[in-house]
Amino acid sequence: MKKLLAILGMVTCMIALSACGAVEEKDEMTAEEQQMLISARETDVDYMHQVLENGMEEQYASNEVVYNGLVSLKNAMDDIGDYVDTSGGTVEVDEKEVVVRINLNGTSHNAVVEMVMNRETAEFENIAVNVDYSLGEKMEKAALNTVLGMGTVFVVLILISLIISAFGLISKAQNSNKKADAPQEKKAENVAPQAAVEEELSDDLELVAVISAAIAAYEGSGSTDGFVVRSIRKARR
Repeated sequence: MKKLLAILGMVTCMIALSACGAVEEKDEMTAEEQQMLISARETDVDYMHQVLENGMEEQYASNEVVYNGLVSLKNAMDDIGDYVDTSGGTVEVDEKEVVVRINLNGTSHNAVVEMVMNRETAEFENIAVNVDYSLGEKMEKAALNTVLGMGTVFVVLILISLIISAFGLISKAQNSNKKADAPQEKKAENVAPQAAVEEELSDDLELVAVISAAIAAYEGSGSTDGFVVRSIRKARR
């Protein structure tokens, strides 16, 4: 029976959360109207906490605004600690929206639940939870964010320097390969002229033998022992 009553109470609160009273279109709201609106939103915050305690937030996934508000409160509970209660709030009204901020008290930190409503339809447009941090905690988080940002920049610069250094090593390896291939080319160039000289010398010896035989035949001698060819020159005709 108690469980049934709890479910009925949660359903009733959900109805109040999704559409709780239209806001009258006036330039200003009276103090009584503001207090009634704050009380209604405090009930919504209590209900949101009950939904999270019972692990029922996934049941409201179809309502994007309410579901995002539940997720925001769930994420903030790590810093808030245990939920204590709510202690009033403030109301801001403009031509299109009504912003209600409910003070939420916790064992570790307090927070402000900000609910933005459409003034004409009284439907929720946004629900967010902002934790109240001390000045020291804010400075600590700011310093941590700065260190992380600078660290990321330095890591990227180091990676860029390593890549540039790798390009230098690649070029040195290519130059060393070229130097290793150069002596082989020089050896091939040196062998070719020597072979040409040997061929030229062999051609000269054959020419000398032929000339010597021709001279011996001309002189009527059967031997070329007495002949010495000192030079060969091409005759001009």
